[in-house]
Formats: sequence, C-alpha cells, structure tokens
Amino acid sequence: MDGCETAPRRVLRRSAMIVSLLLAACATPAEQFARDASAFGFTSAVLNGDRFRHVVYFAGLNEHGDSLHVYIEHDGTPWLDRSQVSTDPTPRSPFALELMARDAGPRLFLGRPCYFETRTDAGCAPLIWTYRRFSPEVVASMTAALRAFLAAHPFKRIVLIGYSGGGTLAWLIAPHVPGTIAVVTIAADLDTDYWTTLHGYSPMTGSLNPALQPPLPGTIRQMHYVGARDANVPPSVALSFKTHHPEGEVVEVENFDHRCCWARKWPQFLIDTLH
Repeated sequence: MDGCETAPRRVLRRSAMIVSLLLAACATPAEQFARDASAFGFTSAVLNGDRFRHVVYFAGLNEHGDSLHVYIEHDGTPWLDRSQVSTDPTPRSPFALELMARDAGPRLFLGRPCYFETRTDAGCAPLIWTYRRFSPEVVASMTAALRAFLAAHPFKRIVLIGYSGGGTLAWLIAPHVPGTIAVVTIAADLDTDYWTTLHGYSPMTGSLNPALQPPLPGTIRQMHYVGARDANVPPSVALSFKTHHPEGEVVEVENFDHRCCWARKWPQFLIDTLH
C-alpha cells in the first residue's frame, strides 16, 4: 500500500469525527470539564468538606518536593444573564485548570461546593454560587476539603493560586490552611464591594470581601497579577484592595486582559513569584 486512504476508510473516519463532535456537544459542563482534565493527565477524586463535597484533580504527587500548588477556578456560570440564575455554575471553559497543566511538580485543583457533579448535593442552592459564592460556609468547606487532602498527603508548603473569583477564594482560604507560604491571584476581584459597584451589580450579600478582612499572616507572601486591559476586573479593583492591605504586591501586566495572555506566560510568572 502507498499510504493513501480508501474512500470507505475516509467515510468511516469522518463519521467517527462527527460522532465525537456530537458527543462533545451533548456533554454536560461537568463531563466536558472532566474530559479536559483527563486530557491534561490529571487524576480525579471527590473530597468531603464541611457540609459539601468537592471535586478535585491532581498530578505529580509522587514527584520530589515538599510544596503543593493548589489551583482554584473562576466563578464559572453563576448567572445566564443579569436576571436569570444558572442551574449549573460549572465552568464552560477551564482556565485555572490550564494554568495547572503548565505547572510542574505536585499540584491540586480544588473544586467549589455545588460545582461539577456535586451540584445536586443536599444543601446546594443558587445562593451558594451567586451571592454567597465567597461566603463563610463556602470558605469553610473548601478549607476542610483541602485539609483532608493534606492529611493524606502531608505537604509542608502550600501555595494557593486562583484565577478571577478563584483568586478571591484563595485569599480567603489562606489563613486557615497551615503551611500556606504564598497566595498568587490572577485577575481577582479582591475588593468585591468595589467590583460590584463598578459594574452596577447587586451587592454580594452573605459573601466575605477580602478587602475588609483582617490582614493575612506576615509569613504568607501575596502576589496579585492584573491585566492593564482587563475590563472585567480592571487594575483599580486590586488597587482598591491594596489601600486596605498594603502588604500585598500588585503587578500590572501591560497588554493583558481578563484572559489574554496568562496561560502562555504562566510558567515564567511562577518562576518570578516563587523563586
């Protein structure tokens, strides 16, 4: 054979591609997210938190090192529009997951309560992923899940990394996790009151605002990256946060917006931040 494909084989291959695309289109957000995580080579598990369950993905646990990088994803789809609440907040497009894929060494993706396949759990309701997505109960449950993971995998140094609303949660979780040495946020709404007022959103009643919380322990380094062109979470949000927490370092990156071009530059940002 000269390597040329016969017509029947071409038809079969194209049919298989069409079926694959149709299956992907029919997949739930949780199923698609799981496929993305699997494609990156991550292993999944479900951890019990405080009242809620949490889907996690991890990799590199057997690699050398005593540090664990913990990633927290953006808010996903809490609302379909300004008046209609989503029935499934699971992210349609992974972002922190992609950052984690560009990292190396031991790393963990920590899911929120009521996201992914846990959204039908008892206690899950739209308030948990809308107004109360940074609430004490969300922070407590994510903290409990992470501490349970660390009880089984006792890493000594923890770096919490969050994108957008995931950065807000990373900051709020940090003081409750022994061994935390750094919090790194990307495009995070760290002053939620300022952010909701800026966009004309309703106040996030029931949520914690990092800007109004006590400062983190001095042993925890803070690095907050913001995009100069970010219209969703502009640099002014981080600067407002910094007026309350001057100990946090804010780095404004020229020509970056809310999505571009964090993933491409992420390995270098990690080196700059942690070394």
